[in-house]
Amino acid sequence: MNKMNRMLRLIIILLAMCTNISMQSQTTAQWRGLNRDGVYSSEKTLLKAWPESGPSLLWSTEIIGNGYASPTVSDGKVFVNGEIDSISHLFAFDLAGKLLWKTALGKEFMGSGFSSKFPGARSAPTVVNDLVYVCTGRGKLACIETATGKIKWSRDIISEFIGILNEFGMAESILIDGDNLFCSPGGPEVYMVALNRFTGSTVWTSKGFADSVSFCSPIIIHLASSSVLVSFSNYFIFGLDAKSGAQLWKQKQEKVQYQQQCNTPIYADGYIYYIAGDGNGAVKLELSADGKTIKEVWRNSLVKNNFKGFVKLADHLFSPDNTQKIKCIDIKTGLVTDSIKVKNGSLISADGMLYIYSENGELSLVKLTGTKMEITGKLKIIKGSKEHFSHAVISDGTLYIRHGKALMAYDIKQK
Repeated sequence: MNKMNRMLRLIIILLAMCTNISMQSQTTAQWRGLNRDGVYSSEKTLLKAWPESGPSLLWSTEIIGNGYASPTVSDGKVFVNGEIDSISHLFAFDLAGKLLWKTALGKEFMGSGFSSKFPGARSAPTVVNDLVYVCTGRGKLACIETATGKIKWSRDIISEFIGILNEFGMAESILIDGDNLFCSPGGPEVYMVALNRFTGSTVWTSKGFADSVSFCSPIIIHLASSSVLVSFSNYFIFGLDAKSGAQLWKQKQEKVQYQQQCNTPIYADGYIYYIAGDGNGAVKLELSADGKTIKEVWRNSLVKNNFKGFVKLADHLFSPDNTQKIKCIDIKTGLVTDSIKVKNGSLISADGMLYIYSENGELSLVKLTGTKMEITGKLKIIKGSKEHFSHAVISDGTLYIRHGKALMAYDIKQK
């Protein structure tokens, strides 16, 4: 009996080791960094100030087509999607800017009426090991081999799940967790789906809840006994059970005018932080230990940030604001404790610095001393076309900026 028990324990240990090795070997690169929180925490020894001319340009290209989708960098390749002649393409470049391949994905979002002013790709690619996942603004989802650009499988989530394409197209960046892929057709019967990431087969579908899809890219929260998917529809922030798709909770947004629930929430230490559009403000929610309930801790409706992202550093949130400032918010009280004047734009962080890519095309480096902010570098982005809406990306000391048809790589590492 003792021999059997020892054998059983050995099998359990070996299985645990194999599982741990498998987990460690899964390399993911995605929207706003590893944790989708805009903080590139592995980046170190970056420049703390830029010369008057800005950081050095390593390379640039202007062949990627229209769009606002950020690039994704993984395993020596840069992936970015864009629209050329109404067709969506995924491009792969090496780290010197050489085009490795491009793959046509089908019709891209071109809009109608007012939205026709904003054609092109919306969502950032998600890379897991040797596969890259991308969704067009019209809901064509594809799994592609990173080495060759060959499409492994694809699905049209709008037509297949009777989803609803909103006025400005799909902008959700695909979420991967383990063997599952999560995305949001946003229809009245099926709001979110889980697919097997290797085959594209359906794992589960979640029920719609009488609301249209917004532009938020979801997160997954792993708790002791369950995992929770958190995202926004137009009027609600909601949580779903990641195993079954069952709805756990939702909270209604009181002011919604332009369907601008775009900012990905951040989870840390039992709390969910979000900043919603249309004046709903910055909010802290307490998530129960089992993930089934939420409780609002505070709300600061004076923080106005529709789609620029925000970051959490230690005990503070840093957020762009429609008043042309970066605001520093104490996570204990929800109060703004400091601010600095800078044109509104998308915000990320690395190595204790903030990087804001403003709508006027100016890229600003902001040095942090505690919570005090100081601008220590500026760069005017002159390549590219249309609005400066994309979020910046940092990988291995290189800063990547997408402006419409242009993709640029800047050296920001200390020498």
